[in-house]
Amino acid sequence: MAIYMQVIWLFILAIPIACIAWTITHEEIFKEPREFCVRCSKQSGSLLKRKFFYLFTCEYCFSHYVTVAMIFFSGYKLLLADWRGYVIAGFSLVWIANIYMSFFSRIRMDIKKEKVEIAVKEEQLTNGST
Repeated sequence: MAIYMQVIWLFILAIPIACIAWTITHEEIFKEPREFCVRCSKQSGSLLKRKFFYLFTCEYCFSHYVTVAMIFFSGYKLLLADWRGYVIAGFSLVWIANIYMSFFSRIRMDIKKEKVEIAVKEEQLTNGST
């Protein structure tokens, strides 16, 4: 595959990786399993158990496993045609996916901030007019 196509694949494959990792580690639909994993990651007696359950609460950690699955299903390699291409692709995909998740997190924080500011202004208007 030509290098420009590899780069296009890199930026496109990172999108579902970021989506899956973010959804499982942050969104409401997976709240109960995530809370279970948080409890287990803090309370389990075994170091191995604590680390295993922590993987499902950290988007960075979890994105590595999603990336491995994505590489397995797509066969994507970056720069080199042998096993080293898989390794380079893996770390590159994780990096790009985490940039996407950082952007998404920042956008969500800005939206929440705006909603709070609007609510405060509405409250001030309501209290000021009565």
